[in-house]
Amino acid sequence: MLLQVDGSRHRWLEERGPWLTLVGAVDDATGEVPYALFREQEDAAGYLLLLREVVRSRGIPLALYNDRHSIFQRRPDERETLEEQLLGRREPTQVGRALEELGIQSILARSPQAKGRVERLWGTFQDRLVTELRLADACTLEEANQVLWTFLPRFNARFSRPPEASGSAYRPVNPGFDPDACFSFKYRRLVSNDNLVRLDGQVISIPPGHPARSYARALVEVQERLDGSLVVYYQGRCIARQEPPVEPKALRTRRRRRGLDLGEIRPPSPKRLAPTRPAPALPSQPRRPANEHPWRRWTVTKSQTT
Repeated sequence: MLLQVDGSRHRWLEERGPWLTLVGAVDDATGEVPYALFREQEDAAGYLLLLREVVRSRGIPLALYNDRHSIFQRRPDERETLEEQLLGRREPTQVGRALEELGIQSILARSPQAKGRVERLWGTFQDRLVTELRLADACTLEEANQVLWTFLPRFNARFSRPPEASGSAYRPVNPGFDPDACFSFKYRRLVSNDNLVRLDGQVISIPPGHPARSYARALVEVQERLDGSLVVYYQGRCIARQEPPVEPKALRTRRRRRGLDLGEIRPPSPKRLAPTRPAPALPSQPRRPANEHPWRRWTVTKSQTT
């Protein structure tokens, strides 16, 4: 019914490797850890991976108890976009959008003490898991995850407790549910006149539709999957796909732009104005009028007295 999620940055590999962040979830009723993974830092991609594995293996939880990190909610000092002002609501973060699609309630904790179960779990892991990593001589992120995933079943078997009520509160997923599409970064983009979609330097070519339809100036949804591949959807239909790069890159949420949040959409360029003549430069010294200038054609007359 409730999962507590959090990230713990610690010297998990001690002096053998870099600092890592452990992202995990713990069942609030039983103390069981359904899934956890090591990441280079606490990021949105890590929480999407965590949720994807929990949904795949257990089902959809009813609620998620998390802190007030900007991964879960928008910062209060972030200005609203024009579209948000028109809709009357703030757009969710990438993780918040995935929770809304699954119907998972997000409960924000107001203090670390409120997440006592997951905080105590980190204290236990920083003792037992660090020892396991030392005995396995894990030195990299990949090796640390392999040790972690073999450690979790033994940990749950020893320390988890059965709930008071039998049965599971996890909800089953609907038929046809695509976890890769749900747990991805989604952006709205406008197709250019040459049927291209751009996403921060990446270019996706949109093939013509049937029959020979052009998608120029169409508003589409670009999904950046967790494996790095790009998928373009138009009105719920996949129209283009780009394979992941050979070298994986770090996925992160793109910075929101002011105004309508359509990413690569740019207003049409204004018409070029006709060049204007530069103003003449002012003389460095005042000019004196010539002798025949009207200003010099005046005489001083002596006033007549009566």
